[in-house]
Amino acid sequence: MKTLLSVLMFVLASLACTCGRAADRGSADEAVALVKTVVADLRKHGREKIIQDVQNQAARYRDRDLYIVIGTLDGVSVANGSNPKLAGKNVIDIRDADGVFFMRERTALAKNKGAGWHRYRWLDPISKQMQKKSMYIERYEDLIVGCGIYIE
Repeated sequence: MKTLLSVLMFVLASLACTCGRAADRGSADEAVALVKTVVADLRKHGREKIIQDVQNQAARYRDRDLYIVIGTLDGVSVANGSNPKLAGKNVIDIRDADGVFFMRERTALAKNKGAGWHRYRWLDPISKQMQKKSMYIERYEDLIVGCGIYIE
């Protein structure tokens, strides 16, 4: 009986840990919704205010591990909700953990299709490990607005 109780407690604890981790993660649908919110706010309130809010990591544009990035079609970071120090820097030649020029891919996607998903590997702020990341991007005028999810 003690063994059965111990096994049951272990299983329940494992499930609780798994659910907790999932609760710390944003979903693909939530990433898309966050990008669409930012694009709508850019239209409504203008660039200066929204870029400043994203850069200042305003709660409206962050949700657990989800954050907004805004860049230009020529690869300049305008605002980064995770790493504000990147603002103003040309990041077109940054490579991911596998050596892929993912910013070039992102800008090509924005120029050619206007919106969509692309994958690369990046440091996960929760696990502190390199993870696969899928980012949804939308073009707004000459800007690229994106939000990504980590794939375990």
